[in-house]
Amino acid sequence: MGIPYIQIDLWLIIVVIVSVVAFLAFAVIYGIRAHRQQVFAGREELIGKVAEVTTEMEPKGMVRIEGEQWAATLEKGRAEPGEEVIITKVEGLKLRVTKKEQGGVK
Repeated sequence: MGIPYIQIDLWLIIVVIVSVVAFLAFAVIYGIRAHRQQVFAGREELIGKVAEVTTEMEPKGMVRIEGEQWAATLEKGRAEPGEEVIITKVEGLKLRVTKKEQGGVK
């Protein structure tokens, strides 16, 4: 009486071990890369960057920067969708923007 002998192919064991080690290596490498990347949409990072107007601004509207939609207030004038504005200040979850100079004229 006993347990019958079970044999697992050596190649199966090797393939499973190599697969697990490769997965763990990739997970660690990409985890480290993710932690080293700079934050692109942090508050301080936004000041001075160019955003695209997505809704008519007179003076409030929406802008898109680096794939994110933000509520914004234009400091002076009005802007149409597609125009570019420069972020001057971040106030909580709202941006203050000015029109981007085009050809030396504001």
